[in-house]
Amino acid sequence: MESIGYEFRDPSLLAQALTHASVQGGRDNERLEFLGDAALNLATTEQLFAREPALSEGAMTEIKAAVVSRRALAESARELGLDAGAALGKGLQGRALPVSVLANLYEAVLGAIYIDGGFEPARAFVQRTLATTLADAERELASANPKQRLQHLAQARWATLPDYELLETRGEAHARAFLVRAKLGERAFPSAWGRTRKEAERWAAHEALLALADGSGDMATNEA
Repeated sequence: MESIGYEFRDPSLLAQALTHASVQGGRDNERLEFLGDAALNLATTEQLFAREPALSEGAMTEIKAAVVSRRALAESARELGLDAGAALGKGLQGRALPVSVLANLYEAVLGAIYIDGGFEPARAFVQRTLATTLADAERELASANPKQRLQHLAQARWATLPDYELLETRGEAHARAFLVRAKLGERAFPSAWGRTRKEAERWAAHEALLALADGSGDMATNEA
């Protein structure tokens, strides 16, 4: 399939990747889907880890969840035409495929690419097919205004306002990075880097919201 953007040395791997488990009597794509899931998580995490400025763990987790979601993978599978090329059992023929089946097709094809050519082409496939999803997830997270959300939460729950403490500044004037953490009274939250102090404060507010959501907000930290 030209839409995949990868030429298989062993075309039988692609055929297997496109064969759903509902097809009787042949090798299906479940094992390849399992491998593709692992390759997808590594490729996405690696890409997020390399972003500049460095994304916090919480930001990477939130963006990654959107990128590797069943919905995102299903949309990419449709765009690649994997549904049209899939071998399906009678129960799935002649109707729109469920999101779960489409997502599995995507991961199975990724697993097949990994087996056929290694991690480099698998990584390239992920970057090419999920680039728009990644960019959208980053924009959505950045525009969520976590500072405003943290302020409203702090006022409603504790009748106070958050403070933002600058912990460190690195780099030359044209390429600065700022490390900031949010505080509510004596409680400090995990710190975050940003290209500007305002951006760092936004990510620091995001870290505070994550800590409060999982119940760890009562634990002060000096983590940098």
